[in-house]
Amino acid sequence: MSSGGPERPQLVAHVQQALSYTLFDCKWVPRSARLLCLGSAARGTGLLQLYELQGGRLALLREIEKAKPIKCGTFGATSLQQRYLATGDFGGNLNIWNLEAPEIPVYSVKGHKEIINSIDGVGGLGIGEGAPEIVTGSRDGTVKVWDPRQKDTPVANMEPVQGESKRDCWTVAFGNAYNQEERVVCAGYDNGDIKLFDLKTMSLRWETNIKNGVCSVEFDRKDVNMNKLVATSLEGKFHVFDMRTQHPTKGFASVSEKAQKSTIWQVRHLPQNRDIFMTSGGAGSLHLWKYEYPAQRSKKDSEGAEMGVAGSVSLLQNVTLSTQPISSLDWSPDKKGLCVCGAFDQTVRVLIVTKLNKV
Repeated sequence: MSSGGPERPQLVAHVQQALSYTLFDCKWVPRSARLLCLGSAARGTGLLQLYELQGGRLALLREIEKAKPIKCGTFGATSLQQRYLATGDFGGNLNIWNLEAPEIPVYSVKGHKEIINSIDGVGGLGIGEGAPEIVTGSRDGTVKVWDPRQKDTPVANMEPVQGESKRDCWTVAFGNAYNQEERVVCAGYDNGDIKLFDLKTMSLRWETNIKNGVCSVEFDRKDVNMNKLVATSLEGKFHVFDMRTQHPTKGFASVSEKAQKSTIWQVRHLPQNRDIFMTSGGAGSLHLWKYEYPAQRSKKDSEGAEMGVAGSVSLLQNVTLSTQPISSLDWSPDKKGLCVCGAFDQTVRVLIVTKLNKV
């Protein structure tokens, strides 16, 4: 499949399944061999398909059609007992579904005026301290945090201040949920802005601009004291920020890498090793990376203020699977090296990444 020495991880295509609709997101169902595909049917409705990995094939267990195309989904705010799926759709609706009885959502709110581009959850699945919460980012320029136990109104709403132009929010992620009080949301926008919102103090903690639309942001772990953040962009570049040390004026130290010429649609950290992550690209490729920490992660500047020191990134392996962009990516939380990706060639692929314990 891809080059490299005998000890390097290999990206092996295990199963692929052609679909008859546009796939926007795919997710493993926790504690199972099942996965979900979310997307848009040709007639403009939303589709949710549940598959089970059975040996060398994907068996379709259930197909559910909804009024609006479904853009994104997360299990991050549910319990392992319930495994409810939260989705964002083209109509700006946030819905939570019981997959055993998916006819009517167990929670529903018209969260945004326009499409929900991105969704994340925390406080569920035993990951992250504190209440279960969902964050949504929309084309309407707002980022909203929801508590599924509270109907209709968000617990936080990050929107442009008076006079500031609204930007399309493409990606959102939770982090820093290491105790009952602390929690942050990171959001990336179409103009290259990255904003870090502190939900404890309800304030903007940090912002920067990476000069290209931000397609995907993810912390290496949601439930630890902020460690690293990866942000990917339109021009084939990604940035890794060391989130341990915030300098009063320079912010967080970072290293950037240009993986390819085309857009990097997604980044996903390996659940079992936070220093390994995969990026998916516009040219139908996957790249597997490892982050190496510097000898010292912080130093003092001339004024005596602590500033972070960025590490380096090395490419472990890459493979081209499609001629179309790979727009969604998810690692299995339970089986190390098992991942699923969806591309605009209307195909979902299950991959096995080998030798991850050797890197």
